[in-house]
Amino acid sequence: MGKYFGTDGIRGVANIELTPDLAYKIGRAGAYVLNKENNDKPTIIIGMDTRISGDMLEASLISGMCSVGAKVISLGIIPTPAIAYLVKKYNADAGVMISASHNPFQDNGIKFFNNNGFKLSDNIEEEIEDYIDNKYNEIPYVEGSDLGYKETKEEAIEDYVDFLKSTIDVNFEGINVTIDCANGATYQVAPILFEQLKANTNVIFREPNGININDNCGSTHMESLCKEVLQNKSNIGIAFDGDGDRCLVVDENGSIVDGDEIMAICGNYLKQQGKLKNDTIVATVMSNLGLFIMGENNNINILKTKVGDRYVLEEMLLKDLNFGGEQSGHIIYLDYNTTGDGILTAIKLLEVIKKTGKTLSELRQIIKILPQALVNAKVNNKNKYNYLENEEIKKAIDNVEKMFEGNGRVLIRPSGTEPLVRVMIEGDNQEILEKEAKKLASLIEEKLK
Repeated sequence: MGKYFGTDGIRGVANIELTPDLAYKIGRAGAYVLNKENNDKPTIIIGMDTRISGDMLEASLISGMCSVGAKVISLGIIPTPAIAYLVKKYNADAGVMISASHNPFQDNGIKFFNNNGFKLSDNIEEEIEDYIDNKYNEIPYVEGSDLGYKETKEEAIEDYVDFLKSTIDVNFEGINVTIDCANGATYQVAPILFEQLKANTNVIFREPNGININDNCGSTHMESLCKEVLQNKSNIGIAFDGDGDRCLVVDENGSIVDGDEIMAICGNYLKQQGKLKNDTIVATVMSNLGLFIMGENNNINILKTKVGDRYVLEEMLLKDLNFGGEQSGHIIYLDYNTTGDGILTAIKLLEVIKKTGKTLSELRQIIKILPQALVNAKVNNKNKYNYLENEEIKKAIDNVEKMFEGNGRVLIRPSGTEPLVRVMIEGDNQEILEKEAKKLASLIEEKLK
């Protein structure tokens, strides 16, 4: 992990950690590194979610990019996966998304995509950081007609909607769908798409004001969606996060269906259609043991990676696989897009519902989710990787692991994007799991504050 880049781009509190000055430098260094071998004027597309700091950071990024001669195409508010798709469609040299995903509105982030729609490699990120910190004066300023400039592309949303429609061959006529847009980047795209696909659409949290993104809504706060599904008698509820690269869903009974269950349902359907490459799903160490049991019962291989959709994607590319994701709802359909795409995931799941004629509660029976407790320990961001250096914490972790050995598992993981250490325990008894997870998280908070 670099000085600026984390597991999912650069993030920080807007105007405090992620300042306009830093964004300007990132724009200059990023545009230069991604195009320094090309003598032509580079073309970079840029989008953002609905955070109040988005305009400020976009202006700084664009200024930095134009100073090295880039042509920048602003797409406005649009989901992250749209950038990954449109960078190829528009033959751009790079794409940039301004978003902090599921984080609160005070945070923001900058994420780069290369010309093939993939997130940058560690080597490229390190090179950008090196130019910012050590070789900034080597980045040339252009002048005169070589200066870059900004354009806007009004049809970006329409182009992304057309792409999404092309991934399925059914419509959703007769299906009642409630959509939670998290007051985020999907607030325009999702309603347009589902209405064009003829779903009976009920949309909530689609009135962003710059500060209400992810505020008790979206895929991290699903209580309102669960109630709305029942009140609206919906067949399914769909919750996106702030930038639209993940989704979780709610079945017709108002119960949450997580990413592991979505992967089980959609992965098994792909296998039945002969479209799951090597009969393999790529998941992470956070996935529930129930997913792996489902794989054994249905002759599906489940590979396990570190947490982070970038690691899932790396494994998929390495092994030539086409489907994988995370419990959190980052699902990658590599046949269609190069990153997690919440809207794509939602319509592919609805495609299974439409073609099988089964309800979501029936489809989810393919997997039995084992009890799992996840507690976040809030720590100093500088200390979150030091939990094993504290003897008291280390001893406590060892004791909990011995307690659940043979009947579950313990996973301690620093968040790549937030000042948190995540404590996850899996086993048979929910009450005991939660008690031990809270106790361990409290100790970590105390020692790493």
